[in-house]
Amino acid sequence: MDRRQLMAALGGAAAWPSTARAQAASTPPEIGFLYAGNSAAGVPRIAAFLQGLASKGYVDGRNIALVARNAESKSDQFEPLARELVGRHVRVLFASGPGVVRSARAATSTTPIVAMDLESDPVKDGLVASIAHPGGNLTGLFFDFPQFSAKWLELLLEAVPGLSRLAVLWDPGTGSLQLDEVTAQAKSRGLTLQLLKANAPAELEPALQSAADARVDGLLVLSSPLFGTNPKAVADLALKYRLPAITLFPEFAKVGGLMAYGTNLIDLFYQAGVLVGKVLDGTRPGDLPVERPSRFQLVVNLKTAKALGIAIPTSLLLRADEVIE
Repeated sequence: MDRRQLMAALGGAAAWPSTARAQAASTPPEIGFLYAGNSAAGVPRIAAFLQGLASKGYVDGRNIALVARNAESKSDQFEPLARELVGRHVRVLFASGPGVVRSARAATSTTPIVAMDLESDPVKDGLVASIAHPGGNLTGLFFDFPQFSAKWLELLLEAVPGLSRLAVLWDPGTGSLQLDEVTAQAKSRGLTLQLLKANAPAELEPALQSAADARVDGLLVLSSPLFGTNPKAVADLALKYRLPAITLFPEFAKVGGLMAYGTNLIDLFYQAGVLVGKVLDGTRPGDLPVERPSRFQLVVNLKTAKALGIAIPTSLLLRADEVIE
């Protein structure tokens, strides 16, 4: 990872408190950053993470040292990378993505872990004892709101009123939390559901092509590190196969997808950096309540709507936080 590129992205984080300067040592403690996605997508995410740390007085290269590892969307790399970082005796391990979080948890019961997992229920999946009091060595950011599936369907049905056949793009590595809910929501609305599975970049096009061959009316892209770190690839394929699509990630609509309703990932990485800073200050992960996103964005891409021959209702556009024209 290019340290100069990351520090330039911080834009003035050098103003750190004197207390933090006093803690700086010749060999600063290492912070592990384990990311499921690719290196290119990791750059702005690491920059935001470092900004969050800097807000707590911890600056990379001064009183901490970031050790970043990108799994490049290869699930067989999660466990060895987690073991490597734990073996380095990092002071805190940040793990992003459900598979990465599970691998980090399996690698250590003592190293503090700050997780960011948008696809799991942390209590149901046994990652924490409770939201308010996680216990153990793990806390973090979780998006365990399966009811968002209903909102995604409502928005897609509003944009495509005649929708009756729905394709759902799902990464099996994320678990079934969102899939179970969207299946129930689709059934309650009388929609025919086609499940598309993809857990590697090479599987994206065959999945979307099969949806087009089945003449579905719309596409719901569930949350996954794979889809979130490849928003343009998914958006381009959805347009290529003329699939009106919606997902969690605002970036998807900004780079050519039809719609997105969800949370800003860059904000979450900043928030994760703040949490790591709290652990460095001496708070045990088990005493830090699990945090959830609180701000959500609706982004609509009118250029894509026009290309697909869709007339987005004015009522929907008025509710959008951003309209791409």
